[in-house]
Amino acid sequence: MGRVVSWLILIAGAVFVLLPFYWMLLTSIRPPAEIFNISLWPIPENFAARQNYNRAMQQVPMAQFMLNGVIVCLGILIVQILTAVPAAYALAKLRFRGQGLMLALVIGALCVPMQALALPLFVGLAKAKLLNTYFALMLPFFLSVFAIFLLRQSFRSYPDEIIEAARMDGFSEMEICWGIVLRGSLPALAAFSVFSIVAHWNDLYWPMIVVSDIRLAPPPLGMLFFADAESGSDYGALMAGAAIITAPMVLCFLLARRRFIDGITMTGVK
Repeated sequence: MGRVVSWLILIAGAVFVLLPFYWMLLTSIRPPAEIFNISLWPIPENFAARQNYNRAMQQVPMAQFMLNGVIVCLGILIVQILTAVPAAYALAKLRFRGQGLMLALVIGALCVPMQALALPLFVGLAKAKLLNTYFALMLPFFLSVFAIFLLRQSFRSYPDEIIEAARMDGFSEMEICWGIVLRGSLPALAAFSVFSIVAHWNDLYWPMIVVSDIRLAPPPLGMLFFADAESGSDYGALMAGAAIITAPMVLCFLLARRRFIDGITMTGVK
């Protein structure tokens, strides 16, 4: 009976979470006359999927929005990994003066919201004449304290004996970090990659501040331009556009779900 109750609770939670996505897909294939129909029946009286998705792809440069999102997300992720992995390794496996203070600063930085840094970053980018660039979209996120903390927790569990043996064999600390320790923490790296890509693919706050050129708009900002073009009334096309920009994130999670779950659970246990 306890297991049945647990399954029922999980099913109810899944339905609650997935219902907005189901409604989005349902709206994207309905004609305007049926959009405000409260029925959850998945087969509309008249299919309008082709018209809605055609309008979403043709009336705004949806492909350009998607490409911008890929460029921004991959650029941020690459730099985050390049900066976070050595920092996490140093905090986990090296001994140096001020190590505890550095870890405290990393944890403290987790409490600083992006909104607190937006104004000075915007002023600096404006004075450097870097607004409306990919660099402006990526700059605030190059250093991820969350990545440092997550990877540090994973690196701590790596056996010190293997690291000492590698040092005796002449490996440098960077070779040990990238070639040995990181290879044993791929689930944690995959988990962070999913977090990073999803967060920056869906980010709207910072792009609204630094980008006014539609050619550089990432997907969420592009949807705002689309809403303006449609005067906010063509909900079928808007939901079709939302479905298009949501699909890559769903695919990303499905491809990395095993390593993502392993990275979260193993990091928590360790």
